[in-house]
Amino acid sequence: MSAASWASLQAAAGPVSRETFERLVEFETVFQKWNRRINLAAQSTQDDVWRRHILDSAQLARIKPDAKRWLDLGSGGGFPGLVLAFLLDERDGASIDLVESNRKKASFLQAVVGQFNLPARVLARRIDDAYAVVSTPQIVTARALASLPVLLELAAPWLTAGACGLFHKGRDYRTELAESAQRWSFDLVEHASATDAHGVILELSDLRQLT
Repeated sequence: MSAASWASLQAAAGPVSRETFERLVEFETVFQKWNRRINLAAQSTQDDVWRRHILDSAQLARIKPDAKRWLDLGSGGGFPGLVLAFLLDERDGASIDLVESNRKKASFLQAVVGQFNLPARVLARRIDDAYAVVSTPQIVTARALASLPVLLELAAPWLTAGACGLFHKGRDYRTELAESAQRWSFDLVEHASATDAHGVILELSDLRQLT
């Protein structure tokens, strides 16, 4: 890929080495091969994986450049979890746990982690079965997994214990925020998406259930 692609990655994620860029380019090829076999992502995005999925995932690293303990829920085709794993490989001691209950998708995740020797652990189980295994993440992520109210329920054991949530959301996110605010209080920062004019990254912290 071109120098422009490397520049686009750095614009989304912050400083990224040439080596990491080249590894992500190779990962894109691996992803496309697997996607034709087990449908990891919509075929309509197959021709624009770099922008629609890789850059969209990579922007989370720029929001939290110092965080080292990450958890990705419903990792699916590896977005954002695998992309973050490549980027976290540049941070000394950083790692990410990838939770995915679908066995075929978990096998894909494990294959990529092994092929590229990424600082990631694949947990092939339901999210509620991961509570006892993943104890103290700093950041919890999820992309295209569920509505915000459902996400907060799923991530509550970590978010109420001090973790910060970074969640991709689309144009209807304010409705989801309003619904979530009926059950939870939280601190919120809205980050404009680097790849979607109508999208945001919601940064939620200090989650507390309303009495």
